[in-house]
Amino acid sequence: MLAEIEGFGHFPGAGYEYDLHCFSSDAGTMQRADPPASRRPDRGPRPLAECGSFASLARKAGELEALDRALRQTLPTPLREQVRFAHLRNGRLAFLASSPAWAARLRLMQTQILATARAIGTSASSVTVKVAPPLPAATEPDRSKPLSPAAATHLKAAAASITDPELKGLFLDLASIAETAGFPVAKD
Repeated sequence: MLAEIEGFGHFPGAGYEYDLHCFSSDAGTMQRADPPASRRPDRGPRPLAECGSFASLARKAGELEALDRALRQTLPTPLREQVRFAHLRNGRLAFLASSPAWAARLRLMQTQILATARAIGTSASSVTVKVAPPLPAATEPDRSKPLSPAAATHLKAAAASITDPELKGLFLDLASIAETAGFPVAKD
């Protein structure tokens, strides 16, 4: 389960199983039983002292990165670009795919993946694939329209009536933006 993959936190619906028990009572209401207790005692955040040293975490991250490269190297190019290795736990290789279609294609390749993992010395016995769409790409902020010459003139007039020197300087700095944007601004 994705929630079992260390470092991926909670994803809605991943790793949590709820049994819904409906029964009739004297009042004729339906009730849901409490969620079952976690089968794993180590679920959830752990204190930093229990996580090991930074060097060991960095070493483990490097090992996982090398394993990711080695396993994905054997995959066809379009598939290789749509999946990534997430973790190895209890003999299970966990991959994340960008869509259900890519996850299905990766599942078809699990025999080849396991053979590669065993060839490089990894004791893996199964492959799990979860769908985790990539995060949206960071968008560049919209460039605002340059300050008009009329707005710059009004800002300069407002700055002239302000007694606070810091605020007056801010108004004049803002008015100077029109000058750097290529607009000629009337000088006072």
